[in-house]
Formats: sequence, structure tokens, C-alpha cells
Amino acid sequence: MKAEIDPVQMAIPFFVLAIILEIGLARLGKAKAHYEPRDTAMSLAMGFGSTVAGLLTAGLVFAATVWVYEHRIFSIPMTAVWAWVVLFFAEDLTYYWFHRIAHERRFWWASHVNHHTSTHYNLSTALRQTWTGGIAGTWILWLPLVFLGFPPAMVAIQKGISLVYQFWIHTEAVKRMPRWFEAVFNTPSHHRVHHARNPRYLDANYAGILIIWDRMFGTFTPELDEEPCRYGTVKNLGNFNLLHNVFHEWIGIAKDLAGSKSPREVLGFVFGPPGWSPDGSRDTSHTLKARWRARVEAERASDEAPAAAE
Repeated sequence: MKAEIDPVQMAIPFFVLAIILEIGLARLGKAKAHYEPRDTAMSLAMGFGSTVAGLLTAGLVFAATVWVYEHRIFSIPMTAVWAWVVLFFAEDLTYYWFHRIAHERRFWWASHVNHHTSTHYNLSTALRQTWTGGIAGTWILWLPLVFLGFPPAMVAIQKGISLVYQFWIHTEAVKRMPRWFEAVFNTPSHHRVHHARNPRYLDANYAGILIIWDRMFGTFTPELDEEPCRYGTVKNLGNFNLLHNVFHEWIGIAKDLAGSKSPREVLGFVFGPPGWSPDGSRDTSHTLKARWRARVEAERASDEAPAAAE
């Protein structure tokens, strides 16, 4: 059942060379890229740690996947071209919903937030991968594909292809792709928006390979030249402590649960949106965006008032 081809492992030499090339071009003034040594080291450490952490839950994931496949509805052959085409779209749609849930529900945000903690945006940022995703059970979302009949190896390969694709979109060196490409595929421009902490850009562009899902489900936001992306989380950590970067949100959940006074608060702190609080005193993406929209509308009304008076 194990994938004979691992696209991510095969692509590691390319990842390293691409990062070195981006750094070199940036120093020569040929590309826009900002690297901070401690930040880059943090990204590399997170990438390595994610690989190690994945081994700890690999047995559980493998056993669950094999069990589901043994109870599959259909038997889909890996040799069929049509099967790869269908899986490409099905897996990408699965990734969209996984990514959206990982931002909108705190329990899964706790395992994903470390990917967003860098205040820089370069190819090394792509390596900031979760250490706790296996424990959080994010892999369960891909089991329906196996249940339908796609072989586990086939699903694993397609997931790897998606991750390899997403590496190159973590860059400021590429401004825009051709219009037709921007309309269909996830690009550096779209993904810069996803990593931005500007209120305008929060919780947008969850795409893996295809941006069409964001356009279909109303989560697409274009990058605007007049508002450059500011990277990181709403409240940046302000340190390069590896363990703090990886576990800070889990620690935050534990502290909130310790002070919970009702089942409602327990559920809210765990499965509510990041920033949820019983009295609404903390900011969530929704409140930040609402405040931003109100400010924009007020400024627009203020600008239109003199014109109306004339």
C-alpha cells in the first residue's frame, strides 16, 4: 500500500537549490526576496521536525487507510488516466476544505499556525510544516477518497504532487503570472494574500493547486498593488523559539480550557474560530475584517460628502 513514488522526497534537492538561487538573486538585486538567518533556520528546523513527527503517527495513518480501503465502494485502477484526472480535482478540493477548516476552527489552526508565523515570505517559508497535524487528525479528510476506491498509494502520490506545487508559490520574486493562469491556478500573488495579516486579506485563498475553489466558494481575494501584503499572524510571536512556534497555540488552548466555566466555553475555545472568547473581547478574523470594512465605508462617505455638497 505504500507509495512507490514520493514526490516530496524527490523534490528536496530542487527545494534546496531553489532557495539558494532565490537568496543569490536577491543579493544581486535581481529578485525581490527578504531572508533573515534566524527566520530561515526556523523554517528549515520546522520542515525537518515535521518529517520526524510524521513518522510518529505513520503507523496509525497507514492502518486506518488500509482498513478503509479494504471496505471501499469501488476498485479504481492506478493505471487509468481518467482516474488520475478525477483524483487531481477530488484531492485538490479536499485540500481546499482541509485548509479552510485549518484556518476557521481553532483546534486545527493550532496545528497549522506555525506555517504562518514567519514575518517574511520566501521559498523557505514553504518548509514551515506542522508537527501536530497527525495528532490533530487532519489526514482523516482524505480517507473518503480511499473509501471511494482510489488506492492509498495513488492518493499519497497526488498529495505529494500538490505539496511540491505549493513550494514555488511562496515567493515575492514572481509578481504576476499570465491572466489565464491567475484565473485558474494558485499563484505567488494569490498565496501572498493567504499569508498576509492585513484585515483585507484575512482568511482568503485556501487553494492548493487550483484557485477555482476559492472563486466558487467565495473565499477569493485578489492582491492589490496599492496594499502590499504584511506577513505573519495577527499577533506576531516576536521570537525565534522553535518549540514556542510549534506549540504556542496548543498551550493557549490549554490555558483557556483551564479557565473555562461552562461546556459552551469549552467548545468555543476548542472548536470556535481562532480568537473566540465568551464575551467577544478578543479579535477574530471576522471582527477584524468587519472593523476594516466599517473604516473603509466611513472614509468613503467622508470623501463623498464634500462632492455632494457641491
